[in-house]
Parts: sequence; C-alpha cells; structure tokens
Amino acid sequence: MEPIRRVTATTLDVLDALLAADGPAWGLLVIKATGRQAGTVYPILERLERQGWITSSWDDETDRPGPRRRLYEFTGDGVEAARSLLAERQPSAGPSRATTRPSHRPVTS
Repeated sequence: MEPIRRVTATTLDVLDALLAADGPAWGLLVIKATGRQAGTVYPILERLERQGWITSSWDDETDRPGPRRRLYEFTGDGVEAARSLLAERQPSAGPSRATTRPSHRPVTS
C-alpha cells in the first residue's frame, strides 16, 4: 500500500465518508456525504484504489432500477491508514501552526 502523496481537504472528506459508511459505499453516496463535486471525488477514489487503500467492485443487485453502482470499501491496511491520517489531521484545541507566525527571536526561559 502506497502512502498518499497529496492529502487535500477533499481527500480527507472522502476518507471520512468511507469510514462513516456502513459497509461498501458507492460513488454517489460519497459525493452526497462530502458535498464535493463528482469531478473531484471520483479521481480520489481511483487514486486510493491504485494505491491499495480501497478496493472496488460492481454492485450485482439487479432488482434496483438505474445504472449499476461501483462499490468502494477499505482494504485492511487502508482502513487503519485512513483512521491514522484522519486522527493526525484533526484540528487541535490550540492555535494551529498555520495561524501562528514565528517571531524569529531567540527563545529565553
């Protein structure tokens, strides 16, 4: 399983939506859960699958009207990696590094 090289807010949203799903999730469900556009969600799902984080398969439910759904679910290693990544990216209670500016003064105690 390859690490994710570029972690965006949308990638984190997709991982979170897949973790929150009760079983395999189809693309439209992930789109609705994240509020993101299909043109950003599907490439992330494809990338996660290429990197071994998730697997996909076609839904074999024939009684449902409409096009077949592509179902996505985590691999064993992928679910652990996603939980880890989301945990480390959670905003902390204190000020974030992005909002704290260095003073370039020496630290004295």
